[in-house]
Amino acid sequence: MNIIKNIHDWLFSIMPEGVANIVEMVLIGVAYLTFFAIAGLFLVLMERRVAAWFQLRIGPNRVGYQGLLQTMADALKLVSKELTGTVKADKFLYNLAPYFVIISALMALAVMPFTQEIQAFDINIGIFFLIAISSIGVIGILLGGWASNNKFALIGAMRSGVQTISYELSIGLSLLTMILMTGSLQLSEIVTVQKSGWLIIQGHIPAVIAFMIYMIAGTAETNRAPFDMVEAESELGAGFHTEYSGMKFAYFFLAEFINMFIIAAIATTIFFGAWLSPFGITESIPWLGVFWFMGKTLILVFLMMWFRWTFPRLRVDQLLTLEWKYLLPINLVNIVIMALIVWLNLTIKF
Repeated sequence: MNIIKNIHDWLFSIMPEGVANIVEMVLIGVAYLTFFAIAGLFLVLMERRVAAWFQLRIGPNRVGYQGLLQTMADALKLVSKELTGTVKADKFLYNLAPYFVIISALMALAVMPFTQEIQAFDINIGIFFLIAISSIGVIGILLGGWASNNKFALIGAMRSGVQTISYELSIGLSLLTMILMTGSLQLSEIVTVQKSGWLIIQGHIPAVIAFMIYMIAGTAETNRAPFDMVEAESELGAGFHTEYSGMKFAYFFLAEFINMFIIAAIATTIFFGAWLSPFGITESIPWLGVFWFMGKTLILVFLMMWFRWTFPRLRVDQLLTLEWKYLLPINLVNIVIMALIVWLNLTIKF
C-alpha cells in the first residue's frame, strides 16, 4: 500500500537508518497489538451473537448500539478485577504462563499475508514457522495448569498436552499435502501460485479432504467444542485456568479466539487464495485484498463456531480415537494420492 511505503520513506528521511528501523519495528508491533485486541473483542462478540442465533436467543443488545460495546465493558470489568491465586501456587510459572499463550499467538499473526504489502514477517519457511510456533502455546497451558497447584487445572493441562500433540500431526500432514502442490513453504509464494486458481480447486478431491481434516484438527488444536476437553466446565470447573482471574484469565480467553482466527487465516491462505479475489480485482485495487482476506477468514471462523453449537462434546477416548484411528490414516493416504496427482501433473490450471 502507498501509505505504508510513504511512512517507511518518511521515517528514513528524518532519522538515521538504525533508528528508523527500530521505530518502524515498534510501530509494526503496536499495530499488531492493536489488531490483536480489537480482533479478540470482536470475535468474542461474534461468538455470543452466533450462539444466541443458534439457540434462538437475543444475545447482548444493551451496551452500545445493538450490544457492540458489550465486550469492551467485559474487558474493562476484567481489567478492574483483583488478581487472585492459590497460596501454594508456583508464583513465577503461574504468572509466566499467560504470556506464553499471548506471545505465540502474536508471533503467528506476524507471518499472515493480509495483502501483498501487509505482512510483517515473510520468511521462506512460513508454514514450518507456524507449526513450530503453535507448539509453544501449549507450554503456557501446561505451565498454568501445573503451577496453579489445583487438581482440576492439572487434569486440564495434561489433556491439553495429549490433545495438542495428537492433532498437530493432522494439521501438519494436511498442510504438507498442499505444500506438495506449491513446492514452497513461503506463504507469499503459496498465494502467488493461487493467482491461477485457489488450491482447493486446483488440488482435486485430495485438497478438499485436506481442508476438511485441517478444520477438524484446527478446531481441536484451539480447544474449541466439541473438542474442549481441556476446559470441560461440567468436569473440571474451568480447566487449566481455574485459578486465574482478572487480566490473566482474559489473556487465556483472548488467546483462544485469536488462535481460532489464526487457524482460519492459515486455511484462507493455503486453500482459498488469501487476499486474492476470485474475480481478479485485487490486482488493480490492492487495498481490497484486506477485505477479501478478512471476509474469507471470518466465514471459516463462523464455521468453527457452528461446530461448537452443533456437536456434543466428545469423551477423551473418542477424541483420541478420532485422531489416531481415522484422521491420521486418511491423511497419510491423502498425501500419497496428492503426490501421485502432482507427479502425473493433473492439477487444474485456469
